Amino acid sequence: MPLAVTAELKALFPWLAAVFGLVVGSFLNVVVHRLPRMMQAQWKAQCAELEGHEVAPQARYNLCVPPSHCPSCNTRLRAAHNIPIVSYLVLRGRCAFCAVPISPRYPVVEATTALLFAWVAVHFGWSPAAAGALVLTAFLLALALIDADTTLLPDDLTQPLLWLGLLWNLRSIYVPLPQAVIGAIAGYLFLWTVYWAFKIATGKEGMGYGDFKLLAALGAWLGWKMLLPIVLVSSLVGAVVGIGLIVLARRGRHIPIPFGPYLAAAGFLVLMYSDRLAPLVGLP
Repeated sequence: MPLAVTAELKALFPWLAAVFGLVVGSFLNVVVHRLPRMMQAQWKAQCAELEGHEVAPQARYNLCVPPSHCPSCNTRLRAAHNIPIVSYLVLRGRCAFCAVPISPRYPVVEATTALLFAWVAVHFGWSPAAAGALVLTAFLLALALIDADTTLLPDDLTQPLLWLGLLWNLRSIYVPLPQAVIGAIAGYLFLWTVYWAFKIATGKEGMGYGDFKLLAALGAWLGWKMLLPIVLVSSLVGAVVGIGLIVLARRGRHIPIPFGPYLAAAGFLVLMYSDRLAPLVGLP
């Protein structure tokens, strides 16, 4: 009987992962919306303190407080209004109280998270590697969305992601721990070197320090051998999208394009297909 139950659980795992992904995607919407605002409030308070100004008391604002509410009418949402995707469809994409349209991004993020989680579950099966990949996927999606919105990669996400990668590889889940440690160091130093070389040559900053930390985190998860495929894939996709935005969307050449989403996408692809991508760059 235990073997039969285990087999059934393994068969259901992608579906369970998809449902779990819907819930996680709903929470990621909160993280993507609130975390940058939390950071800005903290920066303003720090600047005021440095200037010797008294900081006025602020209402609590974090990932849990205040409860979910409509940004237009500020009415607190009921539990039935927070069911991933279903609530959006039932409400026909409008607030139940003021009828203001709800951004379709919310269900898109929920559905994307569910699909990615199911993909991970199918690829890795019921295993510690799948559990870690689900964690990494959620972090990468949140970071990609925040960077696309704000050109910020919060330390509150990149630093825990790095330590979690090292923790998962204590048992060599993805790579041996020495490769993970070297990957974290090399990932940071590589982009740090590129940053300073570009700045010395042009006098401009080509990327932010958050990109260094994100690549370091990916190195901690996937090891130093996967850094080159990650950089190549992210650079290729970034160049294609950047040229497309300039040519098709008439985006100004001097408007910065965040690199984090491409690093995140490349990291996910290397996580899933490291065995296929490694030979392309001469790795065994």
